[in-house]
Amino acid sequence: MTSVDEGGVAVGGRTSAVPPGARGATRIADRVVAKIAAQAAREAVGPLPPDAAGPHATVVVHHEAAHIRVHLELDYPTDIGGRCHRVRRHVTERVGALVGMEVPEVAVQVERLHLTAAPGVAHGRAR
Repeated sequence: MTSVDEGGVAVGGRTSAVPPGARGATRIADRVVAKIAAQAAREAVGPLPPDAAGPHATVVVHHEAAHIRVHLELDYPTDIGGRCHRVRRHVTERVGALVGMEVPEVAVQVERLHLTAAPGVAHGRAR
């Protein structure tokens, strides 16, 4: 026979008299979701120029849905649209899997482009 202590926990560790909804909730801070989103963006964006800052993210969580804005610096020339698409897709998948939140929006903002030219090519305009 199992007895229950005054806190509602079964002695012997088998069952609990406290219903699941009354046990509490887990809340994940917006800044934690932002760090996960920034790491996912780092994974998706690929190699960056040495002087480029890593991706960072801002997040607003509303009704268990994370609205994410990712800020990037990219090398140029590159397929900007393709890289932004990969970032959106990967951030959505990783945040959904790790945090368990719906991600209806990932806005990618390219803050800066870093010119990467082939060796021996001059920078600037020729007249």
